[in-house]
Amino acid sequence: MASERTKHLKRLRRLHRSARGWSVRAGLLTGATAVLVPYSGLGLPDAFWAAGAGGSIAIAIWRWIDLRAFRALPVPPEPDPAVIGEKLAGIVARMPAGRTALAEFGRHRDSFKLRGLTVAEPWRRLDRASAMLSGLVGRLGPHAEAAVLDATVAEQSLRDLAQRTASVERAMGIGPAGQSLRPAHAALATQLEQGVAAYEQFVTAAAGCVAEDSATIGNLADATAFLRGVAEGLSDLRATTPRPSPA
Repeated sequence: MASERTKHLKRLRRLHRSARGWSVRAGLLTGATAVLVPYSGLGLPDAFWAAGAGGSIAIAIWRWIDLRAFRALPVPPEPDPAVIGEKLAGIVARMPAGRTALAEFGRHRDSFKLRGLTVAEPWRRLDRASAMLSGLVGRLGPHAEAAVLDATVAEQSLRDLAQRTASVERAMGIGPAGQSLRPAHAALATQLEQGVAAYEQFVTAAAGCVAEDSATIGNLADATAFLRGVAEGLSDLRATTPRPSPA
């Protein structure tokens, strides 16, 4: 999709080429008329040469006037990459499976940002469990809608916790002063590990329900209650603890 700046510059080049082309045509026709009229005298063919020369001169003049007027217009600024990204994302989202592709790209991008941090492994496990749950949702039936909603809230809370834990870990590397954050980081990492484990337990129970395994069907309610408690605890923590600034 061409930007307004690109369209403006293309039109400017077209006007410039057109003005030069008509100037060349006008020069050729005027020169031919100046040579042929004295050579063979005035006649009907000479009227066409003269008309063609005069018309070409007029068109060339108007093309140069158009070019000068358009060149005086301000050139649109460079497009914002963020705006371009939003437009492309909107186009992709309207395509079949576009939203799934965008979600997968977002997960890979976030995983890359966490590479080398202690939260990378819990984040990978959360991604894997979330993908498994997405494949089970359509088979769980309407009776599990509330449980799936609780799982969705818990997943978002865990992702927010992972990002805050990563921010604290990055801040720990700024020097001796950052080492004072080590206890806070350890507490956040422990909560993240417990939350991811609870989420995995819920997905396992959901898979058991899909498989109609009597040994695991009864565990779905327990896993949901446990996961709901984890999500509520993370929500309280987010409301009372300031979010560290990324390094």
